[in-house]
Amino acid sequence: MARLDINTLTLWITATAIRHPHDLADAVAQRGGVTRRTANKALQRLVDLQWLAREGTARRPVFRPGLLRQVAQRYRLDGLEEDIPWTRDFAPCLSLPPQVQRMAQHAFCELLNNAIDHSEGTNVAVSVRQTPTQLQLLVSDDGRGLFDKVHEAFALDDPALAMLELSKGKLTSQPQRHTGRGLYFTSRIADVFDLHANECAFQRRDWDGGAWQPGRALKHRGTSVYVAIALDTSRTLDAVMRECSADGQGVEFDRTVVPLRLLTSAMTSLESRAQARRVGARLHEFRRAEVDFSGVSAIGHGFADELFRVFASQQPELALVPVNMAPAVASLVESVRRA
Repeated sequence: MARLDINTLTLWITATAIRHPHDLADAVAQRGGVTRRTANKALQRLVDLQWLAREGTARRPVFRPGLLRQVAQRYRLDGLEEDIPWTRDFAPCLSLPPQVQRMAQHAFCELLNNAIDHSEGTNVAVSVRQTPTQLQLLVSDDGRGLFDKVHEAFALDDPALAMLELSKGKLTSQPQRHTGRGLYFTSRIADVFDLHANECAFQRRDWDGGAWQPGRALKHRGTSVYVAIALDTSRTLDAVMRECSADGQGVEFDRTVVPLRLLTSAMTSLESRAQARRVGARLHEFRRAEVDFSGVSAIGHGFADELFRVFASQQPELALVPVNMAPAVASLVESVRRA
């Protein structure tokens, strides 16, 4: 006798419940190739697990999506327009606070557009899940991988250096079509942001100060990006955009944060002038750059002098602001600035 796998059923039950609120058992039985009795047992199980809510009478039940919701789709990239999947397949299945709805749409469209325009892949898989506390989004393409693309365009063969540049924002391999804002803003509206490509991974956690750090990579061809946003967040897209303006009021993207932790490891500290020049690369495109020393306990004199005296003197229009410094780091930075 045919059976229904609950895990597989959760991938499409949300959309099916919206389309078939009054005859859901029939729809499930037909799609799953099972009896109506088996379908009804599965539906009761989904009600117990909060994937469905049931109203009406025993003989005439009415179903609707529950606190848990999920939609998973796969698309051909050729000719795909990122707004149509959101409007047609995903947004109708969600019930989100207005500010989360807007951030979810922004993240969805930006990540899907990146796959369309940059991945050079054939297909993209998109999954959105709503839980009682979070909105979770996963976009995975089968293309060449983000870090391979950055390597080709900017000669950055070290993924950590590529991630350093991506974390600054305004990095794009197609400047005639893009401004390099999409990935940057998407990472900043998320409580959890994971980026996987070319057997490397980096993650950002808002509760950890938003600092980028290496993660455990997925064995997956192409690029995968996971985003989670708390449903009770006080964050808004407009507020994030204002934070990225130098005066904190406008919408100009002229303020960035440089996470120095990306350049360090158990074997590597910040000692050289070459490292400092990498930190300073492209910062002339901004009016304010906060150099984040989170996770950095010590630096070398050459690094500090090159960044905060030599580079700073060459960029008088740039406000170069060190933040989250350990006492030893702060003393050294202050000494080279006095010099």
